[in-house]
Amino acid sequence: MPLYNINPTTTQAWKKLSERYNQTKDSHMKAQFSNDANRASDFTIQWKDFLVDYSKNRIDRKTMQLLLQLTKEVNLKDAIGKYFGAEAINQTEGRAVLHTALRAKYSDTVMVNGVNVVDEVYEVKRRIKEFTDSVISGECKGYSGKSFTDVVNIGIGGSDLGPAMVTEALKYYKNHLNVHFVSNVDGDHVQEVLRDLNPETTLFVIVSKTFTTQETLSNATTIKEWFLKSATEKDVARHFAAVSTNVAKISEFGILPANVFPMWDWIGGRFSLWSAVGISIALAVGFENFDALLGGANKMDEHFKNEDFDNNIPVVLALLSIWYNNFYGVETEAVIPYTQYLSRFSAYLQQGIMESNGKSVDRDGNRINYQSGSIVWGEPGTNAQHAFFQLMHQGTKLIPASFIGFKKSLFGNTDHHNKLMANFFAQTEALMNGKATQEVRNELEENNLSEVEIQSLLPFKVFEGNNPTNIILIDKLTPSSLGALISLFEHKIFVEGIIWNIFSYDQWGVELGKKLAEQTLKDIEGSEIEQHDASTTQLLEYFKD
Repeated sequence: MPLYNINPTTTQAWKKLSERYNQTKDSHMKAQFSNDANRASDFTIQWKDFLVDYSKNRIDRKTMQLLLQLTKEVNLKDAIGKYFGAEAINQTEGRAVLHTALRAKYSDTVMVNGVNVVDEVYEVKRRIKEFTDSVISGECKGYSGKSFTDVVNIGIGGSDLGPAMVTEALKYYKNHLNVHFVSNVDGDHVQEVLRDLNPETTLFVIVSKTFTTQETLSNATTIKEWFLKSATEKDVARHFAAVSTNVAKISEFGILPANVFPMWDWIGGRFSLWSAVGISIALAVGFENFDALLGGANKMDEHFKNEDFDNNIPVVLALLSIWYNNFYGVETEAVIPYTQYLSRFSAYLQQGIMESNGKSVDRDGNRINYQSGSIVWGEPGTNAQHAFFQLMHQGTKLIPASFIGFKKSLFGNTDHHNKLMANFFAQTEALMNGKATQEVRNELEENNLSEVEIQSLLPFKVFEGNNPTNIILIDKLTPSSLGALISLFEHKIFVEGIIWNIFSYDQWGVELGKKLAEQTLKDIEGSEIEQHDASTTQLLEYFKD
C-alpha cells in the first residue's frame, strides 16, 4: 500500500498551529522559563548516552500537543511501519528504502521480493571484514610485496560525503592506514591527492553503483594511468577494489571479482555509508569500529520505530523544524558541533536533508502551496562563534540551531574541554536570553560613561535574544554514538518528508544538469557549439577562445 497522502495545510492541526503561531509569536522564552519551573525537564529527552534539551525553543505545551496531533493526521505511525517494513515508499523509482536493514541485527528479518535481505547484508559484512582485516594486518600486499600505507576512496555524493565525514569524525580511532578522498572532477584535486602517494603502497577503492558516473570514472581513469606509470596492467588487480553492480565494466577496468562489493537498489546514495560504500571507514578504523557504528545506528532505529512520539528524538526535532519552517517562515537551520572531529558533519547533512526534501511537488504530483526543505549549514564551535554568530545574535534573521556537544573529550585534556563546553552552554544561554536595554545601561554606567555616550552605544549593545536552540549532549564521541547521531538525523528527514507529503528518496533534480553537461562537454571539445541560450553560448565561446 502506498503512503497516505494529505496536504498538511488542510489538517485541523495545521489550522490550529497557524492560530497558535499568531497567539505566541511575540512570547519570549525568558518569560516562559520564569513562569514554568518544570520547563527544562519537561522539554528534555534522555535516551541511553544522549540528552536532548529542546526547552530553548519558541514552544509551549499547547504548541507541542498540536504538532503531535499533526503526526496523527498525516498518519506518521503507519508511514514508519511501511518504512521499516520494506514497502516501496520510494514510489517514483519503485523501491523500498532500507538503509536501516544495513544495520539490522542478525536475528532480524527484512523481506524484499521474498528474500530476507539481512542474510545478504551479513554476508557482505563478512566479506568486508575479511578484506579490510587482510589490508590492515599487512597480509594483503601491493605488487612489489610491500604492505599498504594509504587508501584512496574514489566516489562522489553519497559515495564520498558519508565515508569522508565518518572517517574524519572517528580519526581518534584510526589505525596506521591513511585514507584519502577524491570526489571532484577538478583535475587539480586528484593530482593534489596523488602528489605524495607511493603507487606501491596505495590501495584504491572505486565507489560507483553503475560504474558510469562521470566524475568518478574520470578520476578512476586518471588514477589508473598514474598507477600504470610504475606498474603493469596485471598489478591493477592487487591495488584496486570496487563497490558497484556493473560487473562487465569492473572486469574491463581490471578489478578482480573477489575485490568487488555489491550495492542494492533499495539503498539511496546519500544513506549508503552503512553498506560496502563504507569500506573506507572500515579500512581507516577497523571493522570492529565500523560494526559499532552500525550498532549505534540500529539502537536509534529501534528508538525511532518504537518510542512514543512525545519522547521520540527524531520526531520531536522534526516537528520543531516544521514549526519554524512553515509557521515562522524560517528558511535555514544551523548545525554547530562542538568538536573539530565533526567538521564535515553539516556538509554531510546538506546532502541528506536538501537532496531528500528539496521538492516542490507532493506525492500526488501536485505543486505544493507551502514550504518544504530547509537550508542546512554550520561549522564547529568555537570557530563558528568567531565567524557567523554575530548574525545569529543580532541579525534580522531567525536561525534555529542544533548544538552538539560531548561530556568527555577523547584525549582527556580537561582544561581545553571545559573551556570548549563553557562556550557551548554559554552560547545557547546567550541566544535565548539576549541582553536587555536596562542590562546594557547598567554595564555602561558601571564603566562611568556619560549619558551622551550611553545613549550613543546603547542600541548597538542590546541583544533581543529569543533565538531557538536544540542541545544534543552525548557522553563521548564513539563509533556507536556517532552511528546513533547520524541515524537520528536520517529519521528526522523521513518525518519531515511525511508531513510535507513529498517523496524524500528520489532526486530527479540532480539529473538535468548532469545531462546538459554531456552536451556542453561536446561543445567544449568539438569545433562547433550547439544551440543554447545567449548567456551559455557567450560563456562557452569565451572559455574556448
